Formats: sequence, C-alpha cells, structure tokens
Amino acid sequence: MIGRPRRTLVLGGARSGKSRHAEQLLGRARQVEYVACGLPADGGDPEWAARVALHRDRRPGTWRTLETVDLVGVLGRSGPPVLVDCLSTWLARAMDDCGVWTEEAGADERLARAVDDVVAAWAGTRRRVVAVSNEVGSGVVPATVSGRRYRDELGILNARVAAASQRVELLVAGLPQRLK
Repeated sequence: MIGRPRRTLVLGGARSGKSRHAEQLLGRARQVEYVACGLPADGGDPEWAARVALHRDRRPGTWRTLETVDLVGVLGRSGPPVLVDCLSTWLARAMDDCGVWTEEAGADERLARAVDDVVAAWAGTRRRVVAVSNEVGSGVVPATVSGRRYRDELGILNARVAAASQRVELLVAGLPQRLK
C-alpha cells in the first residue's frame, strides 16, 4: 500500500498498549477527534475514573474529545482524523441501548442494524480513522450467557471492521504485529 491507510483497526488484549499505539499512529496530526465510546467518568467508579483520566492526560491539548456512541454521525461528516476508543465499549453500550441485556422484543434486530450501520460508515468514511478494539477470542470462555454473547458479538464486529480496513494491527505484550 502506498501512503498511509485511511482506515486502521488496532486490536489487543487488556493493557496491551493498543490505545497508546493508536494515539501514536495519529501523533503527527495537529487536530484529531478522539471519540470516547465508554461511559463518562461520573465519580461513581474510582478505577474507571482513573482509566479515563490516564487516557485524557496522554492526549495532546489540540485533540477534541467527543464522548459519544454516534459513530455513524462522526464517520459520516468531514473533519480531521478520528480515533475511536473503543469499539468494545461502543458495542457494550449498543447492546444495552438495543435492549439485548433485558431481552426486549426486537433487540437482536436493532443490534444487527446498529452494527451494520457502523460497519457501513467505517467502510464509507472519507476521513482518516483509527479504531481500537479488544481482541477477546483468545481468552477464557466466559462463564455467563451474557459474557459469551458479548464475546461472540465483539468477535463478529472486529472481523467485519477488519475486512473493511486497509490496515489491521494486533498488539501483543506492547508489540504491534501487522495483520493486514
């Protein structure tokens, strides 16, 4: 591939360095929209607040943080490069918003549409974008039905986004391995 890829997916396990690596991929960009898909730190979970603060403190002051799950909207508009951190937290929130965890009628269909829409927006974006996601398929099989469902859905989402990416990297023990 000549030049830099427009769509890059960075995968890795917990604390593998995937977010830091994704930030480094966009490190030369003066402006970046950093899309934080996790729940905002509200003071109710000190450990989560510390993680959010660590990520926030590491980013350049010129980067704009968007705390949103509207990836379709972000990817559909023009602007500076985008860093999505991360697809794993986006999926957990989408599953919640679609009613998967409470087994609402039509939840599976709403989730499938949400995933289809994000994958289509990823494939069609004109912006340079780097997304982070957890690689969960190599670990322990979750003990709960909901844990296995989440793991399976994330594996499917990762595979679909990877297929629509120009570059895919896997972080293992802090070392990036180029897959695509």
